[in-house]
Amino acid sequence: MSNLLGFSLIGNNISGIIPGTFKGLQKLQVLNLGYNGLQGSFIKELCEMESLSELYLDHNSLSGSLPSCLGNMTFLRTLNIGYNIFTSKIPSSLWSLKDILKINLSSNAFIGNLPSEIGNLRAIVLLDLSKNHISSKIPTTITFLKTLQNLSFAHNQFYGPIPTSLGDMVSLISLDLSQNMLTGVIPKSLTSLLYLQNINFSYNSLQGEIPDGGPFKNFTSQSFMHNEALCGNPRLQVPPCGGKHVKKSSTTKKLLMKCILPIVLSTILVVASIILLKHKRKKAKNNLERGLSTLGAPRRISYYELVQATNGFNEDNLLGRGGFGSVYHGKLPDGEMIAVKVIDLQSEEKSRTFDAECNAMRNLRHRNLVKIISSCSNLDFKSLVMEFMPNGSVDKWLYSNNYCLNFMQRLNIMIDVASALERE
Repeated sequence: MSNLLGFSLIGNNISGIIPGTFKGLQKLQVLNLGYNGLQGSFIKELCEMESLSELYLDHNSLSGSLPSCLGNMTFLRTLNIGYNIFTSKIPSSLWSLKDILKINLSSNAFIGNLPSEIGNLRAIVLLDLSKNHISSKIPTTITFLKTLQNLSFAHNQFYGPIPTSLGDMVSLISLDLSQNMLTGVIPKSLTSLLYLQNINFSYNSLQGEIPDGGPFKNFTSQSFMHNEALCGNPRLQVPPCGGKHVKKSSTTKKLLMKCILPIVLSTILVVASIILLKHKRKKAKNNLERGLSTLGAPRRISYYELVQATNGFNEDNLLGRGGFGSVYHGKLPDGEMIAVKVIDLQSEEKSRTFDAECNAMRNLRHRNLVKIISSCSNLDFKSLVMEFMPNGSVDKWLYSNNYCLNFMQRLNIMIDVASALERE
């Protein structure tokens, strides 16, 4: 098909590797193989497609490293390889594509730093490197990207200060630097970005005053939560700025140091020792993942991902139905098996039951209770995403004649569950 201009197989169940014969399509301008089950690598033959301007390989299981020949794809305007398993460093040749408009490398496992050559992308309007393992300072040359509208470095290991010169990126509409290790203050120069509509600096180690001018007047506390020591307008749920601390006299300081401080420290040590002894058994498990707890960042699973995982909530994926709704099994792009509990929203009572179940289940922790991974909720759809249990439900093991649990085994399971609920 040597005269083909566009080729799309998006959203199917195609597996295997990308065939090298694609290089014969020298007139092809758009190639979309997204949302499939493709494996293997980013083949070098794609670099030989001289007319290719849009390449979509997102939401597959492609792995390995990106070839350096990417720099030869001078006609490329859109590159989307998000949601794969690509590793290693991003090839430096990518930053030589000075006419490219959109780059999406999100949700992979890229490592390394971000070089100053990123400033060569003078025409780019979207750059998404989120959810990788990039460890780097934000290069100051990024401010050369005057046409950039959407920038996301979220969920990486970026460190150091936010460059003040970001205020020169006059076209910015959305800026997401959340879930990194950034320090220092939020530059006041960002208040000059007239088109800025969305910003997210949460989950960093920023401190100092949150600017209150320009577009910052429209931002909420969600954009700045979980930082080290930010202050500013009370509507952002941070303490007010300004040094209003009363200076202590030297006599008071000496009294504090000699008398009160040792008593306080001793009390803290005693209380800490009691707590450590009381919770000795609970320290065996690492609580880095907190599920639906509000203390940590919840895992985000979109409605579209649930549709893909369950083949559109196909009957073949149905595990069972009940008064609450239906349960389907599915498989996420990373290979994890899940069970999706879809709530029947025909009555207001069942909708309230979903909210109550979320509040209860997010605090339950027990080895015999199914792990809640996430939830997905909007006006027309509510669901709980749970760990898939391939051996069947407790109901089947307790009551079905096809399973072989004796009376004592059944009793032990029910006692365990009751104990977990009582503790919570």
